[in-house]
Amino acid sequence: MNKIYNPQPDTWSAILERPTKTVDDIEQTVKEIFKEVQKSGDVAVAKYTSIFDGVTIDNLEVSKQEIENAVAAVPSELKEAIQLAKSNIEKFHAAQKTAKVEVETVEGVQCWQEKRPIQKIGLYIPGGTAPLFSTVLMLAVPANIAGCKEIVLCSPPDKKGNINPAILYAANLCGVTKILKVGGIQAIAAMTFGTETIPKVYKIFGPGNQFVTVAKQLATQFGVAIDMPAGPSELLVVADDAAVPAFVASDLLSQAEHGADSQVILVSTSKKLIDAVEDEIQVQLEQLPRKAIAEKAIANSKLIFVENDTIALDLINEYGPEHFIVCTANDEFYINGIENAGSVFIGNYTPESAGDYASGTNHTLPTNGYAKNYSGVNLDSFTKSMTFQKISEKGIQNIGKAIEVMAEAEGLQAHKNAVTLRLNAIRDGK
Repeated sequence: MNKIYNPQPDTWSAILERPTKTVDDIEQTVKEIFKEVQKSGDVAVAKYTSIFDGVTIDNLEVSKQEIENAVAAVPSELKEAIQLAKSNIEKFHAAQKTAKVEVETVEGVQCWQEKRPIQKIGLYIPGGTAPLFSTVLMLAVPANIAGCKEIVLCSPPDKKGNINPAILYAANLCGVTKILKVGGIQAIAAMTFGTETIPKVYKIFGPGNQFVTVAKQLATQFGVAIDMPAGPSELLVVADDAAVPAFVASDLLSQAEHGADSQVILVSTSKKLIDAVEDEIQVQLEQLPRKAIAEKAIANSKLIFVENDTIALDLINEYGPEHFIVCTANDEFYINGIENAGSVFIGNYTPESAGDYASGTNHTLPTNGYAKNYSGVNLDSFTKSMTFQKISEKGIQNIGKAIEVMAEAEGLQAHKNAVTLRLNAIRDGK
């Protein structure tokens, strides 16, 4: 890891730069696949599944028998863990329900707001070396609580044409309505346009590699919403001598093992802690099965010393981390002062892994600095806020003149007439 001592504010931007990969012609590749899927549907999906996943799929949809086999294959201990996580996620997201907001703005003018579910949503669940069945819980559970009617899940097949059993178990447990063996750009394109087998959806959720990220962004040009722009996973820890170095090191490595382009940062007012954490990272790294991946991420990561908590907080808000761990003698200062973070973890016994799996909060969070202007996935992500209004004769008389004056000032005579006709009818007793 790179040690940096007392960086000046004018260098923060460069120091905190994410190690985002660049892929030549990636946008053009995504556009070409989108165009082909739009034109040829399942045929194009099968073609690109063969190219990218190395397998030919005869039937894209997962059958009931495949789901039953997957349920039987998942060990009991893992089932119990998934069920516990599901219960906690349900409790936290159900608590986010809000009642109808209703107000009479002036006598006779009744306005209210209600939330309605997005009817059709698509979930993208990565497979590969780390099949993220936990993300199924994070997305399907709030979708069901919100009342979404169709929950379509796409996940890439393995070389035998199967989806990881834990993904299928979680999807079945959480009420996913259709599961498809398709990944990558072609999955996002299929949910954007719809194919013979894969339904078109209104909003797409879920993480993915850079190709999937660009594909999701392109989907928005065709009228499909997405949860947020997302990139490689990231974690920033602020800690001092109140922290346990081994715990801090384990948290940094937990995110580093996600991928070579992940980034982890330690900010501290203690040089002693920084040195201790650096030593612990080397010790723990040797024990990790994904050591090679974590090492590459660690090479992109930083150990930053600053003189005081105020400077540390300013730097952290400038970075806007996806995950933010606070473990200091002055936790309340950071808790009250943090403005830009996806999710915050507090104290020696709150590992970031808890939020990834089972505490109840959602782990689908803004990365790459988007915590400055995006929220993580929550219950409202699966709903739309609709406003209603009902105006009585008294109400239109109370606001009618103001509407007429404003409409005329904007040169919109028909808008004015829509009010004038009503006011005249009331005046004439019609």
